[in-house]
Amino acid sequence: MMETGGDFWKLSAVELASLIRERKASSVEIMESVLGRIAAHNGEFNAIVLECGETALQEAMRMDRALDSGTVAGPLHGVPVTIKVNVDVAGQATTNGLPACSELIASEHSPVVNNLLEAGAIIVGRTNTPEFSMRLTTDNPLHGRTINPWGKNISPGGSSGGAAAAAVMGFGPIHHGNDIGGSLRVPSFACGVATVKPTFGRVPAHVPSSIGERGILAQLIAVQGVICREVRDVRLATRELARGDPRDPWWMPVPFDGPRLDEPIPVAVTSESYGYPAHPDIIDAIDRAAGILDDAGYRVERVTIPPMNEPAKAWFDVLISELSWHYGQSIQKVGSDTIKQIFGHYERIGKPVDAVGYRRSIGERTTFLRDWNMFLDRFPLVLCPFLLRPTHPWDRDAQGFEEVKDLFSSALYSTGVNYLSLPAGVVPIGFAGELPAGVQVIGRRFREDLILDAMETIERSVGVLSRELWARQGGSGSCEVGT
Repeated sequence: MMETGGDFWKLSAVELASLIRERKASSVEIMESVLGRIAAHNGEFNAIVLECGETALQEAMRMDRALDSGTVAGPLHGVPVTIKVNVDVAGQATTNGLPACSELIASEHSPVVNNLLEAGAIIVGRTNTPEFSMRLTTDNPLHGRTINPWGKNISPGGSSGGAAAAAVMGFGPIHHGNDIGGSLRVPSFACGVATVKPTFGRVPAHVPSSIGERGILAQLIAVQGVICREVRDVRLATRELARGDPRDPWWMPVPFDGPRLDEPIPVAVTSESYGYPAHPDIIDAIDRAAGILDDAGYRVERVTIPPMNEPAKAWFDVLISELSWHYGQSIQKVGSDTIKQIFGHYERIGKPVDAVGYRRSIGERTTFLRDWNMFLDRFPLVLCPFLLRPTHPWDRDAQGFEEVKDLFSSALYSTGVNYLSLPAGVVPIGFAGELPAGVQVIGRRFREDLILDAMETIERSVGVLSRELWARQGGSGSCEVGT
């Protein structure tokens, strides 16, 4: 199918918002461009599983009329966004990838949806997720499989794989996702786009359609965020997501921009793999990013960081035990055979805790946090690997226990950071094994601004990776890399 509506779909949210605000382009023109891109290519990649084109165009018309009448434009006035299918959008199903939830119609918006809409954003579609949002790939019996635009046999990551694939393909500049063990960062790494996992308490979270509350650890480590092609859009959107909502008692009214630090800002660098056979391209990526930050004026030091493997192990021992208590019956009742098998592997990887062990582990978590806080007092940023291997095949976690164990062993810098509730971003750096790859930047609590500064510095040096994908596709939508 031919694309229609011009090339506005290629632009960042920062650029689109400026064009609309300065009346150099209308919301309708921009929306037609993005919807044309979706119509031309989403059928091949299945990133968006509910398209909202008609209502999005109507809303774009309303946005243009509002500007004509003198309304002051919000920060995201007229900017297209997508929302993952595991949070509530009023009047739409919150499916979470489950056939059993296909008619679970939300009666009100989740806080992240409210905040984006109040900033002026327009929802163009809902993005895919695996069942229960509990896999490192994106496939489910209700909506089907999301294809990574870099290659049909490569995982788009999970659980926000639909959001990352939509981002890299140009289906709008901002894509909502969430992260309890890597669900923002794994897809960003896999698809060559950028994200920040915010500090716990930064972005309000609540799913009104949920039955009951999550366990305490899940509440303390799960966060909401966005995936974007460009770091400046991650900053813009995360700032808007961070507005408070009384439905989340954990939300904290901390200014988004913290106090200026004395320069040069120290950055700790590590390539420690904790015995995992790290791919050489991943190690080279750390070296390259460290050089970029050093050249930009950061004080880069290779040091020993507090252990990351211990929080990663605790994530499995404690969180999987908690999830088993809370969701085990639902998985057995309404889950597919695939998710039942995979969740069974999760339970085997960790050392299950009982109630006494759970209380002890939650208490010991404070020790990890204190050690990291003290380290980050000396080094406000840490540059480290994210995945220690190139992106995996799309169904690797369905191939057996050893494959699942390998995936999570390679992702210890992902789950460990979640257990610590620290903010961390992933930014593309190039390729590992000919597949998109990124590096991770960890920061002090509530200093997403410092993380984003470092990520933008890296991005300015290496470029925006999605543009290379578009060049390789040559307008066809398909890309043969890694197939």
